[in-house]
Amino acid sequence: MQTRLASHLLAFDLGAESGRAMVGHFDGERLVLDEIHRFPNGPVRAGDHLYSDVLRLWSEMQAGLQKADAQTEAGLVSVGVDTWGVDFALLDRQDRLLGNPFHYRDPYTRDTLTKVLERVPGEEIYTQTGNQLMAFNTLFQLAALQESENPILQSAHALLMLPDLFHFWLSGQKATEFTIASTTQCFNLHQRVWAVDLLQRLDLPTHIFQPVIAAGNMLGRLQPWLAEQIGCGPIPVIAPASHDTGSAVAAVPVSEPHFMYISSGTWSLVGVELEQPLINADTLTANLANEGGVGGRVRLLKITPGLWLLQQCRSEWARRGMVFSYDDLIRLAVDSPPFGPLLAVGAQDFIAPGDVLERIQAYCQRTGQPVPQTEGEIVRSILESLALEYRLTLEGLETLLGWPVQVIHIIGGGSRNSLLNQLTADVTRRPVIAGPVEATIAGNLLVQAMGLGYLASLDDLRQVIRRSFETQVFESHPNDRWEEAYDRVRQLNTYRGNP
Repeated sequence: MQTRLASHLLAFDLGAESGRAMVGHFDGERLVLDEIHRFPNGPVRAGDHLYSDVLRLWSEMQAGLQKADAQTEAGLVSVGVDTWGVDFALLDRQDRLLGNPFHYRDPYTRDTLTKVLERVPGEEIYTQTGNQLMAFNTLFQLAALQESENPILQSAHALLMLPDLFHFWLSGQKATEFTIASTTQCFNLHQRVWAVDLLQRLDLPTHIFQPVIAAGNMLGRLQPWLAEQIGCGPIPVIAPASHDTGSAVAAVPVSEPHFMYISSGTWSLVGVELEQPLINADTLTANLANEGGVGGRVRLLKITPGLWLLQQCRSEWARRGMVFSYDDLIRLAVDSPPFGPLLAVGAQDFIAPGDVLERIQAYCQRTGQPVPQTEGEIVRSILESLALEYRLTLEGLETLLGWPVQVIHIIGGGSRNSLLNQLTADVTRRPVIAGPVEATIAGNLLVQAMGLGYLASLDDLRQVIRRSFETQVFESHPNDRWEEAYDRVRQLNTYRGNP
């Protein structure tokens, strides 16, 4: 590891609820974070569709860039962007944006998965791409555009995943970073190239896909017009692990070989880290995804609903005039009786936005369980169900891998949820290490540092994480009642339907 002062790096992290601009102050040993700008995010509905408001996000990013430059006397040494996966923008021949990008929760892909599988068997798609077969993946979004004869696809000259779009607007260079490419179901993870044969079989255009680059590559420097507008120099634009989970997993403060991570937020990304993809009939049956990681590593994981249900409940209570912080809701759940009604959190009942309170109660009634009434009972039901879902995934991974998980690392915003952390330790009978909360930002910044030559490897990066951030350990307190609860959740999951 070099000890050269890396100074100030800027990361943009766009998540389901908010976007942040954060400066990382790195001295070669430790990373200190400074939040510069925060702004709301979420899908925007217009008519029957949900869109990502990329122009407003771009405007907020410019504001964040200006604030960051103004607050760092020595100047920024690099900037990079990460976002959620699967969503993309299309550009015309003049590199102009073609329409508003659809949001992955838009229902326009609802029937497309079935139709695509009638043309190409799911086994073939999975064998090439290694992705969990989910209707909102980029492949199925493109197929839905094609089926509806949407003119934006017919006019498209370039496809950019959302972080690639922002990197293009920052630097003027078009490319797709490896970790975000691996979320699309259009990418052959074995060969590390676009799955051209698959795309051609579905009559999808292949010329729109961009060259794939590794995390840590410099794309270019800030475009002159943007540097002039901000009043800054030609800041290098470096692609981090542009998929937010890729950045987050890079920042797992791991020191033991056999670990499982849970990147906990709106979604829970539950998995392990491997050197090579694991793509076979068993991982297909288990519906596991293989996604790219920093340094060419592979994240074998299950994409499960995370704190989405809790977020939706909180929003609905706010609409009803009851405003709770997340800490308020956790306290209410702690005071509620354990081992109550349980949910298959990935059931179709809970996928769409909106009033999930009534859907949770209807689900419990339909499955012959007591109906939760109070806010605390509902939150407790969600959190216990999530912890049990984590155990389902853990045991499936252990069976496939042939080695036991020794410790669980929970990272991201959900690692603040002390009750969920403790429930996870109790249910899985494994120690849980929670933190860092800002794993995604930290991973983004330190991959930029790798790109600048300040760090030599992913192992170096994780040493910096361990020195820079405190974590909290939750020891397991087993209870035999969890076994009965686990059996109930397994039964509920047998007929929950495709997520």
